[in-house]
Amino acid sequence: MAKRTFSMLEAFLVFLLVMMTGITVALLTLLFITSGTVENHKDSGLLTTQSSPATEGSTAPQGSTTLAQGPTPTLVSPTPSTPEPTLFQNFSGYHIGVGRADCTGQVADINLMGYSKTGQTAQGLLTRLYSRAFVMAEPDGSNRVVFVSIDIGMVSQRLRLEVLNRLQSKYGSLYRRDNVILSGTHTHSAPAGYFQYTVFVIASEGFSNRTFEYMVTGIVKSIEIAHRNMKPGKIFINKGNVDGAQINRSPSSYLQNPVSERARYSSNTDKEMVLLKLVDLNGDDLGLISWFAIHPVSMNNSNHLVNSDNVGYASYLFEQEKNKGYLPGEGPYVAAFASSNLGDVSPNILGPHCINTGESCDNANSSCPVGGPSMCIAMGPGEDMFDSTQIIGRMMYQKAKELYASASQEVTGPLAAAHQWVNMTDVTVWLNSTHAAKTCKPALGYSFAAGTIDGVGSLNFTQGTTVGDPFWDIIRDQILGKPSEELKECHKPKPILLPTGMMSKPHPWHPEIVDVQIITLGSFAITAIPGEFTTMSGRRLRQAVQEEFAAYGMPNMTVVISGLCNVYTHYITTYEEYQAQRYEAASTIYGPHTLSAYIQLFRVLAKAIATDTVANLSRGPEPPFFQQLITPLIPNIADRAPIGKNFGDVLQPVKSTYTVGEVVEVIFVGANPKNSAENQTHQTFLTVEKYEATSATWQIVHNDASWETRFYWHKGLLGLSNATIQWHIPDTAQPGIYRIRYFGHSRKQDLLKPTVILSFESTSSAFEVVTTS
Repeated sequence: MAKRTFSMLEAFLVFLLVMMTGITVALLTLLFITSGTVENHKDSGLLTTQSSPATEGSTAPQGSTTLAQGPTPTLVSPTPSTPEPTLFQNFSGYHIGVGRADCTGQVADINLMGYSKTGQTAQGLLTRLYSRAFVMAEPDGSNRVVFVSIDIGMVSQRLRLEVLNRLQSKYGSLYRRDNVILSGTHTHSAPAGYFQYTVFVIASEGFSNRTFEYMVTGIVKSIEIAHRNMKPGKIFINKGNVDGAQINRSPSSYLQNPVSERARYSSNTDKEMVLLKLVDLNGDDLGLISWFAIHPVSMNNSNHLVNSDNVGYASYLFEQEKNKGYLPGEGPYVAAFASSNLGDVSPNILGPHCINTGESCDNANSSCPVGGPSMCIAMGPGEDMFDSTQIIGRMMYQKAKELYASASQEVTGPLAAAHQWVNMTDVTVWLNSTHAAKTCKPALGYSFAAGTIDGVGSLNFTQGTTVGDPFWDIIRDQILGKPSEELKECHKPKPILLPTGMMSKPHPWHPEIVDVQIITLGSFAITAIPGEFTTMSGRRLRQAVQEEFAAYGMPNMTVVISGLCNVYTHYITTYEEYQAQRYEAASTIYGPHTLSAYIQLFRVLAKAIATDTVANLSRGPEPPFFQQLITPLIPNIADRAPIGKNFGDVLQPVKSTYTVGEVVEVIFVGANPKNSAENQTHQTFLTVEKYEATSATWQIVHNDASWETRFYWHKGLLGLSNATIQWHIPDTAQPGIYRIRYFGHSRKQDLLKPTVILSFESTSSAFEVVTTS
């Protein structure tokens, strides 16, 4: 393709932009108290807060404000190991426990993690985020495994290490690095800020201990709930295709794979959903785990509301159906829709089109004749992103419901787990019996900056770039340093934009030590993948692991790819896809032989399980746990109400009457909702309540985890803000009298006094909902 040329004005503007970026990185570095401090994760101690139960407050009058002082931070200290309860042993099946806990974090003044789009900050809430935990143990309790699916972009290494540390403090050696898998759903609408490697810290615009602590606490709590709720039960497996919910967003890369290999598959995406049905010995429902390859990017990069996207909506529908009479996020039944080999899979099924002309841009460069790659965007099937999220989520829910109802093949057999830490920058890969290659120190290519058809980059980079640009190379060399010839040679044909493997200030920019892990339940195996496998990468790994199990006496294994587990390392393409250097390949940070390295490593784990030699596996090099991370650039300032107003006062009241299908909207004097991630006096930002005349009480019908409600926060100047609450009245709403309540926390900072966080609550006037106008 022709070289891009720049006018003098363009070059000058780009130079200014890059220099500003360089200055920003330098300033971020200066925010460290010290640099390069590393501690073993076992010695880490983090601040947390003690929270009070949620206040029901169902009789607060309109505009009323109730104040309560927030808690004092306390240092977490190890607690004695919790004794293991006696388990009933005389049955066939497994002990099964399920648990769900809130892990939302802050919903304001923090970046959303996934699109890496400047300015895409959280400004409210569509749905809460949950950690869903599943504990399975053999009848005698001798072996157990834990799988946790979390409504976040991905699991960071720091998050996993701290969770394991707290589990060890509470349970001793019961829950460990080898038998606990943490998997992110990969929603792109969850908070960032919980990483320790510099690339992700910069993308997050700092490390937020507030959000990190909230997430860790939620994950651990979900496991604790599952642990307490264990009971004898059975697990059934089922499989089936989900049609019409996904497309391959890099089809030209997929076509690089061998014709003979592609001929074995009917599609360029994996359409199969694999589902585990969990019941007790009476056949009563406990929960489900499903794996399906799809990117949760139905909510696009213009979104500012924290939410769990399409997979979260599928969980929401299934849990609401099973937990009749409970509000969202409550009830005993737990349904996890976990991530799989989703690397090149999009839910935006209308495909890529030029938004300025309407013509297709499904080409190797995802570029439009007019406007280039920035105009090439894929759209979902709905009228807007909210509608698309629900359409795709409902497709997954409906297939899961069908598979769940017909699941009859029982999962039986012993439980096992295998885990190693591996230095992924130095793996020797045997291509055949005589030739070997090596993985590389991390680097990101030019096409990484191009983004994808689900979310294009902010600069005019193009997917499929295999030759560097002298202009950008000079900027890179001056600001970040010149990549070594060895690094460039190792990553060919990737033109290196960011030589992250050579960048260690203030901390390493990418991980070197990576988890590889498999847990098995009889003939069912979960491979924990530390990143995003493309479709064909997942197929190759599944086949290799199945073959390894079969070679050592465990035939007919069902192997699932569980994505975004334990530590995030971007993407993993096949060697052939890597040559095309689209976004996924440019983001394969350990070089062209990354997939082959993982296949080799997971074969080792499968063999160890099959031959009962897991105890002989080396632990591998332990990962670091960095301290003194970059703090968020957004300061904590005191909240203020307008003169003559109090927090929670109604600024725009509701109307007196609404019809089903309309939107109720009320605006309150607000306070920064990130305060509610520190003081969790209230468990929701809002409720929709219906008046019951027979009992003369207000009954909660919706909370902020409901898909019918939206909480918007509008930030003003000098601590002023408004909170807008919407209720999109569903067709199922019963006619009657309703009201909306707002729950918040304000930050008070008096001179020479410690900061306190005060809770408040308020209520709209009552309004009537009718079925017809």
